[in-house]
Amino acid sequence: MSLPITTERLTLRSFRPGDEDDVFAYRSVPSVIRYIPGEPKTRDQVADLVSERATAGRIDPTSPNLTLAVELDGRVIGDVLILLEGPDGADGRQAEIGWVFAPDVAGQGYATEAARAIIEAAFREVGVHRVWAQLEPENTASSRVCERLGMRLEAVFVKGSWFKERWTDLAVYALLADEWPPAAPPSTA
Repeated sequence: MSLPITTERLTLRSFRPGDEDDVFAYRSVPSVIRYIPGEPKTRDQVADLVSERATAGRIDPTSPNLTLAVELDGRVIGDVLILLEGPDGADGRQAEIGWVFAPDVAGQGYATEAARAIIEAAFREVGVHRVWAQLEPENTASSRVCERLGMRLEAVFVKGSWFKERWTDLAVYALLADEWPPAAPPSTA
């Protein structure tokens, strides 16, 4: 996957020293972390996260996990994940995607724009067959992102996930390479 990935408004890139304050600003907020693994991060944990992910610049079956900083006008406003998976382990045939964004940029389409870019790269550059996302159905913002990307709801597992000390429902959305890009919505003109 060629980095950085640029969209109309965003740059998806490896983390780098200096990103710590921006990342801490959203990764330390309990309401933001509610739907992703882990707890709100301390400054030291964010520094470790940025340092660790600054060295990750490629994705392939030998390095199947890549988290990219999402930059807007010089500020890291979130991050996106791509994790190669498949029936034989990390064979690169499928990719899980995920995202987390600062609350002050919610509702402006940045998560959809960044996720669209990572899906495009997964299909076109990495050559995966299927992209999927898993989330709690009550995370309606992420459900809407999946729907805007043309992903279909494939399953809802009732109380199928032990997450953050409680049983939660788990929704799985997915999209196949031959369904990308999704058809444009019909014109109303």
